Amino acid sequence: MIFHVVPGPQWSAAGPGPYAPASLASEGFVHCSADRTSALAVANALYADAPAPLLLLRVDEAKLGAEVRWEGKGQAFPHVHGPIARDAVVEVAELRREGGRWVGP
Repeated sequence: MIFHVVPGPQWSAAGPGPYAPASLASEGFVHCSADRTSALAVANALYADAPAPLLLLRVDEAKLGAEVRWEGKGQAFPHVHGPIARDAVVEVAELRREGGRWVGP
């Protein structure tokens, strides 16, 4: 399983088809994390001031239908080189703020 952080309105606006955030068009991939801990670190680094809801998607790599490459210097992150199929998303959890930080399940 891999994880992806997304603002709730962005996830809802994507509709019922495959999820393709702006990074897919601009960078060629969807940023993901290897585990919940690194996903929360991403949420707090990149979405510190984002309004709720902020969502954490748990994604089954085997159901993606798109290539996943583990890339990066130091710690490797999974990058999905294509849209995320909705049936690959096995859990959508809402993150919450505690002490000014995003925390989650």
